[in-house]
Amino acid sequence: MSDFDKEDFVAAVHQMVKTVPYGRATSYGAIARAIGYPNMSRMVGKVMGNCSELGVPAYRVVNSQGVLSGKDAFSTPTEMQEKLEEEGIRVENNRIKDWKKVFWNPLDEILFVP
Repeated sequence: MSDFDKEDFVAAVHQMVKTVPYGRATSYGAIARAIGYPNMSRMVGKVMGNCSELGVPAYRVVNSQGVLSGKDAFSTPTEMQEKLEEEGIRVENNRIKDWKKVFWNPLDEILFVP
C-alpha cells in the first residue's frame, strides 16, 4: 500500500489482527509495521477502538508495553481483560504479565510468499 486509503488501511488492520494466534497478543505498532505503515500505530488503535467487524479479536491488541490501553472501547471496563484471560493470558493491573512471552510480532512470525 503506497498511497493511503482509509478503507484499505482498515481492511489491512482487520486482516492482520485476525491472524493473531489464540493465547497471544500484539501491539498497535507491530500491526502498523506489518501492514506497511510503521508510523500509524495510533491509527491502528483508533481502528481497534471502532472495530465492530465480527471475527476481529481487537482485545488481542494492546500498547507496546502490554498495557490494555483500549479497554474503554469494550462493552464493560473488564471485557478486554476477561477475553485475554479466557485464552490463558495473565493480566495484572491492566497490563499483560510475561508480555515478552505473550507478544506476537507478525513480521517475525508470518511467512510472506510472493
